[in-house]
Amino acid sequence: MYTVESLVAQIQGLSSSAGDLSLLLTHLKQADEFLHNESTQLFPFLEQLDPTLHSLGYLYILEASTSGPVTNEQARRLVLLISRFLTSCVADQIRLAPEKFIAVCKSFKDQVLMLEAPVRGVVPLLEAVKKLRSSEHLTTLHPDFLQICLLAKCYKTGFSILEDDIFEVDQPRDFYLYCYYGGMICIGQKRFQKALELLHNVVTAPMSSINAIAVEAFKKYVLVSLIYNGQYYSSLAWMCILYIELANTYSIGKISELETYIQTNREKFDSDNNLGLVKQVVSSMYKRNIQRLTQTYLTLSLQDIANTVQLSSPKEAEMHVLQMIQDGEIYATINQRDGMVRFLEDPEQYKTCEMIEHIDSSIQRIMTLSKKLTAMDELISCDPLYLAKVGRERQRFDFDDFDSVPQKFNI
Repeated sequence: MYTVESLVAQIQGLSSSAGDLSLLLTHLKQADEFLHNESTQLFPFLEQLDPTLHSLGYLYILEASTSGPVTNEQARRLVLLISRFLTSCVADQIRLAPEKFIAVCKSFKDQVLMLEAPVRGVVPLLEAVKKLRSSEHLTTLHPDFLQICLLAKCYKTGFSILEDDIFEVDQPRDFYLYCYYGGMICIGQKRFQKALELLHNVVTAPMSSINAIAVEAFKKYVLVSLIYNGQYYSSLAWMCILYIELANTYSIGKISELETYIQTNREKFDSDNNLGLVKQVVSSMYKRNIQRLTQTYLTLSLQDIANTVQLSSPKEAEMHVLQMIQDGEIYATINQRDGMVRFLEDPEQYKTCEMIEHIDSSIQRIMTLSKKLTAMDELISCDPLYLAKVGRERQRFDFDDFDSVPQKFNI
């Protein structure tokens, strides 16, 4: 017969070595049902444990304590308690019970959302993501963390985990959400190239049927393609006609027609929560039209730019040109006296120390990726399930029925 007191004593006495932790884990698994039955009585016993020393036992008791319904008052207390645990627990111990750790983290996310304070969940969940798995492993906590970052508008913190290369995925849905939320984080940071990559992963990922995540990702994918590339190419045009027609209108290059189409469908874009992104599409058309001018003219007046691009005044044209120069989208100088813009060639000669270091780091990353892919290919080639599937597929064909391919043709 278990008692909470005896379990606490075991946790305190069996948290020092790997052998003791293995024995403790066995005891905790056996007592798991008992702990859940006593869930309302467990909070006082957490004060007797140190999350930095007794992470595994603390985790089991904390998970049982948070398994039932939680009121707002309880959530305020639990958020502080779980925050402290997530930031101070020992990774090696919590990895012995990953399903418990994930359950606690998801409960924590629900509680900060209940309190309408998502910013309080950002740092603890970031620590949880780092402790649960290696940076190459995508867990179910990754999309939860990115969702919290989106709600808290902590885009820079969310972007920090998007820089890691992912090679292992637990569940496909986690991957879809990770890429979708990650794309939205990158949009918030105006890192459109990375956003395009992540959203593309969602809309092209293998799936038995189109899901809501892929549809929403596709809508943003079209808009980001227009903003970053000025065009959209895909075989997925059937997924959302509204956004494909927007892309077709954009390709015409006339601001007035684009604005008319957007105004006609404003409510639909707004209901999709994409109106802000659609407005950036309009802004990108001005930039795209200015970029086209650099391919035709060496010099041009601000008045001519305003007339050609359909801007209201030379001053507005000047602001667009200056912003594009600052962003590195064009190379030009403006003569303030006569209002003339001189378009220049790209000054990059690719021989500076910074550029050489950038190229070298890119080469090193590609080499590392190549080695990783080779190792994964070898691993899959030896996988019994894969070999069995390939064997079944081969049995469908009798290659002796086919004539051999002639090596030479006699004419």
